[in-house]
Amino acid sequence: MLEKMNDFFDKRLDGYDEHMMTCIESAEEFYPYTAELLPQANGAQILDLGCGTGLELEHYFKLNPSAKITGIDLTESMLNALRNKFPEKNLTLICGSYFDVPFEENSFDAAVSVESLHHFTKDEKIPLYAKLCKSLKGGGYFILTDYFALLDENEKTFRNELLLLKKEQGIDDNEFYHYDTPLTVEHETEALLEAGFSCVEVLNNWGATFTLKANK
Repeated sequence: MLEKMNDFFDKRLDGYDEHMMTCIESAEEFYPYTAELLPQANGAQILDLGCGTGLELEHYFKLNPSAKITGIDLTESMLNALRNKFPEKNLTLICGSYFDVPFEENSFDAAVSVESLHHFTKDEKIPLYAKLCKSLKGGGYFILTDYFALLDENEKTFRNELLLLKKEQGIDDNEFYHYDTPLTVEHETEALLEAGFSCVEVLNNWGATFTLKANK
């Protein structure tokens, strides 16, 4: 049965970090790699989309202890776990959907998202990315490390499977359900460029997990 996104993660908080680090291929590499790409200037302002329990932040705070993080996540229990990990850090944590939460314009030196955005369509992402681009300061950038479809056919199959499951289960609302529907890197790049980012680079990959950098 499909589960609403927040319910899915609420139920899996216990053991979440261990699962992510031991069951996701190359997680022990891509979390620290992502952290190393974020600004290391004193007091850097970072927006974290789908911050969860802050797995990349564990590495980032070692590099930049003074960073100021604004984290958004659907699950209050995840945010509480993040607060408990870093009680002395400068955290502003918001429980809600990053599609709905307003971002203050020209506020962040960089934004980051790890293993969160592979549940949404290109059309859903473009307005989010436009809002995100505007929230970055001049010279700011977005680091996206996520799971991608390797072929157009795979992307279509994932999406069609979700729609079929929703139909079979009588789900006709517009809520987000936990089911992986990753885009291809090409379509993700198109969404970022259409949203206003000036250029997008593929920096690294581990199988189907890629790190992209989108510059304002």
